[in-house]
Amino acid sequence: MDMIEHLREMARNNAWSNNRLLTACAGLSDEEFGATRVSFFPSLRLTLNHILIVDWYYIDELVEGGRGRSVYANEVPFPELADLAAAQRASDRQLVGYCDGLDEPGLTRPVVLDRGERGLKYETVTAVLTHLFIHQIHHRGQVHAMLSGTPVPPPQLDEFFLKEDARNSLPELVALGIARPQ
Repeated sequence: MDMIEHLREMARNNAWSNNRLLTACAGLSDEEFGATRVSFFPSLRLTLNHILIVDWYYIDELVEGGRGRSVYANEVPFPELADLAAAQRASDRQLVGYCDGLDEPGLTRPVVLDRGERGLKYETVTAVLTHLFIHQIHHRGQVHAMLSGTPVPPPQLDEFFLKEDARNSLPELVALGIARPQ
């Protein structure tokens, strides 16, 4: 698997994992979804909104969309789970589309990141995407742990890349409209 293929698969894993967590959260009441829990962002609602906002930021910087740090203006743009899930799925589809469009020269293209008081920083597309995926995994782990303290069991998130696992995730990827290219 080369780097482009790996990033494409990571984008699909990202969408699949987000969908699994959001689907699990749909089994919670609004009170349970917003309840204070032990984590960096002290609720499922806050953590899942944070994941989306950071996705918006990095994807916007990758596509030079012009939104920049304005995406951080509202830390809970989607208090309702259904709206959050729809926005996350749209963001995930955009990220999959971006990764599907990557070519070898594009991997090292410079990306300007506005880091606020720290100034503008220059990274490569590969570094930004890798960071974005690690950020997602980090916070999805927190969501997974928080779900363990609810009546809803946390979904399996780590069975995706092996051939045996790929056939299990395929129906979900098809339903999301992001099945692996053949």
